[in-house]
Amino acid sequence: MCFEILTYPDPRLRRKSEPVACFDATLADQVALLRRALGDGPGAVGIAAPQLGLARRIVLVDCRRARRPCAHHGALTMINPRIVAGEGEAWGREGCLSVPDWVATVPRATSIEVAFQDERGRSQTLCCKGFEARVVQHEIDHLDGVLFIDRVRSMRDLVRRLPG
Repeated sequence: MCFEILTYPDPRLRRKSEPVACFDATLADQVALLRRALGDGPGAVGIAAPQLGLARRIVLVDCRRARRPCAHHGALTMINPRIVAGEGEAWGREGCLSVPDWVATVPRATSIEVAFQDERGRSQTLCCKGFEARVVQHEIDHLDGVLFIDRVRSMRDLVRRLPG
């Protein structure tokens, strides 16, 4: 199956995603497609279904791929994720496969509790901290049509990505 990562300003990136109700072969195919897209993304640590034009609440996060070491839960597939609690605030640099030419420094909670379902529909809850918490928040934003550039508080916080 072929995929294209949507890039800003594609209006499909602004749609609110629909919850997943059926945990079936279609979902498994979509998750596999997201895994492939994440694997192909240079330095990518997360991807959300809307980035492939799928208006479904599916997120993949894999901080094992991070350039710098961080605490993480390994490869995560989150269906219908929602943040149920958050603490602290830290500014950090973010980039995105859907906004390939820019990075920005944006604020995020430093610690979150996220509830979601796994690929079989079983309910899960995780506490994520630091970089992993930032990635999960970034990807869940995609499900609501929010991009990291929407969280920029000052144009000084937006920087053109250097090539290479």
